[in-house]
Amino acid sequence: MLFASVFEFIHTATLVHDDVIDGASLRRGRSSLNAAWGNSLTVLLGDYLYIKSMSMALTADDLRIIKILADITLRMIEGELIQARRVGDINVSPEEHLEVIRRKTAYLFAGCSQVGGVLADASPAQEKALCSYGMNLGMSFQIVDDLLDFTADPKTLGKPVASDLREGKVTLPLIYLLERKDPEARAKISVVLQDGDFSRVSSEEIVSLVRENGTLDRARELAKHYGERARAELSGFPDGLARRAMESFPDLILARDH
Repeated sequence: MLFASVFEFIHTATLVHDDVIDGASLRRGRSSLNAAWGNSLTVLLGDYLYIKSMSMALTADDLRIIKILADITLRMIEGELIQARRVGDINVSPEEHLEVIRRKTAYLFAGCSQVGGVLADASPAQEKALCSYGMNLGMSFQIVDDLLDFTADPKTLGKPVASDLREGKVTLPLIYLLERKDPEARAKISVVLQDGDFSRVSSEEIVSLVRENGTLDRARELAKHYGERARAELSGFPDGLARRAMESFPDLILARDH
């Protein structure tokens, strides 16, 4: 339970800081902390949660785990810096976007899985497999998050449709759409990026474009691919309740609606 709490504190700290960086007003259908408290207090809370997580982890007195946590944090910050540099950029490549996903999200999943292996005294090969399992699961999770930004019910998702684009982020479905070199699609996406809102081009128009051009399906196939890779990493572990539960996670991720 200790390290479940540690990772949840780290995760919450990143969400709090993300909302400040993005200027988000909603988080899971409720007012974000920065909207309610202002940026200064919210940043301090995020810092507190992160330092608290490290303080909790130190009670286990295992430097291997501290190293994993520190590495995760560095990768997540790097991902945020890379993404910030690309905000408003319509020419983001699939590889660049996937690298941001890997750093901002997948490394946290990988660390959760790897620490589980450390605590269970897994062999080096098993620990490596668990790390890879988490990495691939995290990639699948975030790609599905990209999809939900266009497909989910706003009330269920807890934020408006196409919020990422309004915040200047060109995610995988739009990147695939832009690869088709459709001048109308490119022009509409450019307008939203310039305006930072949907005053001239509606969110419904953008959603229609990704639906009609099959880029949502293409992104979903990639999420499925990463999920299958995650599941394959469990082949070296004995059959049992824990393995079967972990094997079910890719399907749960693909089926989620928020």
